[in-house]
Amino acid sequence: MATFLGLREHEKTALFIDGANLYKAARNLGFDMDYKSLLAKAQDACRLIRAYYYTAIQEEKSQDYSPLRPLVDWLDYNGYTMITKTSREFTDSQGKRRFKGSIDIELAVDMLTLAPKLDHIVLFTGNGDFRRAIEAMQAQGVRVTVVSTVKSQPPMASDELRRQADRFIDLADLESAIGRAAPARKARPAETEDDFEGDYEDDFEEDFEDVD
Repeated sequence: MATFLGLREHEKTALFIDGANLYKAARNLGFDMDYKSLLAKAQDACRLIRAYYYTAIQEEKSQDYSPLRPLVDWLDYNGYTMITKTSREFTDSQGKRRFKGSIDIELAVDMLTLAPKLDHIVLFTGNGDFRRAIEAMQAQGVRVTVVSTVKSQPPMASDELRRQADRFIDLADLESAIGRAAPARKARPAETEDDFEGDYEDDFEEDFEDVD
């Protein structure tokens, strides 16, 4: 009998969520994540040790505020362990204001640190840079499931990541279980274009209104 995310009742399990990557994958499929439902279903299906959520936060210098802050705070108060860092603002060669922020190292280090205490890791990302970290965890006897999608345009999951994982689950197949309708997206002014996961941050204020 199929279980949620292939979770097993007796296994010590942790979720590792690459926030920006998962958000973009879900949006490319036309829905938003229901993090409350994700956590509840995982807790019911296994011995959930921890659910980690990783994101870089774009703090606006003009108002010292990030549109991501409401979501980060909600997750922090509702069972998720938040790992955040501030993205770096810079101006590119065309004079456009951009942001750079990556939590890849933090996520990989935490997975490897916790691996000896786990039986199963569920990694929500399509980033192929995590392939070697997955291989290292498997060498310690940890089962690794990757959740992303190849059904979006373009596909979000790298082929090498899918090959390395013990199991790959397409996010599109989870929409009925942990998805909710995405609100209409606002047009984005060209002059505020950045390099921080597309319009990941710009949409969050309106998206968060539906989280309860």
